Amino acid sequence: MKGVGQPTPFVFCAQTCSGEGDVNVTGVVLAGGKSRRMGEDKRFLAVGTATLLERSISVMKALFSDVLVVIAQDSPPLEASGCRIYRDVIAGCGSLGGLYTGLRSATHDRVFVVACDMPFLNRAMIKFFVERDPSADVTMGRLLDGLQPLHAVYGKRALPVLERMAKTGRLRIQDIVSEPALRITIVDPAEWSQLDPANRSFHNVNTPADLDAARVAARCEPASP
Repeated sequence: MKGVGQPTPFVFCAQTCSGEGDVNVTGVVLAGGKSRRMGEDKRFLAVGTATLLERSISVMKALFSDVLVVIAQDSPPLEASGCRIYRDVIAGCGSLGGLYTGLRSATHDRVFVVACDMPFLNRAMIKFFVERDPSADVTMGRLLDGLQPLHAVYGKRALPVLERMAKTGRLRIQDIVSEPALRITIVDPAEWSQLDPANRSFHNVNTPADLDAARVAARCEPASP
């Protein structure tokens, strides 16, 4: 597959992030930029006082000293102050390709990955996931509607598995939990109910209706995301 095994294309690097949190985990924001269901680039749509992308990056930079953003190979150039930006190493593999690129490019052995369209990321929730099982290769939440692969922790031992999944067209990231060679930790809502009882951390914005709902919900937040 094109790109696999080649050096990750470097696009832009601002000053080093100055996150005050975990220095042993890299924060990864997937910002592919397709937005097919939205009809416009949702990265730059405002929810509250900031765009969706700004909200995600702000939370990650507050927690992690190393933060990178992954965009699609055909995405327009993107700048994000204080973050490293990479284009997908593997084209056409969606979020799985972005995760592979982010994990491969990370400074640290573990990453916490989110999508750029998740407006209600919760610092305490992210910290809980990062600390839940440091020895796991994958730590992933499970809601009633299934596993949540884009609010999860991945270790570099997962890289060969992700590459194999991409090569064989298995693009559902959550399928990685069936990999016997990896240590998998699944986390259920009862464990985080006091931190995020409504599971807002996992909400994402895919459609205009989702955007309207997020904007309504954001009116109850403090001014700063």
